[in-house]
Amino acid sequence: MAAHDDTATPDRVQETDDRERRRREFAEDFGLYWEQAGSPRMDGRILGYLMIMKEPYISSAELAKVLNASAGSVSMSTRRMVDAGFIKRHVVPGDRNHYFRADDDPWGSFLAGERRYLDRQRELIEHGFDIAGDDETDVRRRLRNGSDYMTWLAQYHRKMLGEWEAYKAERGLGDD
Repeated sequence: MAAHDDTATPDRVQETDDRERRRREFAEDFGLYWEQAGSPRMDGRILGYLMIMKEPYISSAELAKVLNASAGSVSMSTRRMVDAGFIKRHVVPGDRNHYFRADDDPWGSFLAGERRYLDRQRELIEHGFDIAGDDETDVRRRLRNGSDYMTWLAQYHRKMLGEWEAYKAERGLGDD
């Protein structure tokens, strides 16, 4: 005879429902904060939910359902968030659905990915030197400052990422 499993008792279901409601509220709050910082609210809602959900990954369809969002907005936001390094795609062999998960360290992944943006921005700014005339000193000064800033910031990102990794190592892996 199988052991009694009380995971489906009314109290356990209520606790699960309450925790899921709180997870969704967390995602909404995260989205609002994200929006106040100038980013799309849906991006923040998705990252917030992926960070707090119990499951290791979720399909885009289920994510849309949980967040009460359209499939299109979830698709656009997940694409942006993957490109930025905040979330990861997850592949289920034999399943054609799109699945996503939060990176264990979305902030470190973002920091590393942002360097690619800085390099592309610097290259674009430097293209301006081909357009600006040699006698356009004000234009060239603005371009030089932009290019140098992107170079400096990319170098600082490497330093920050190294310091972040050292900080994580000091605090230990099992800490919350």
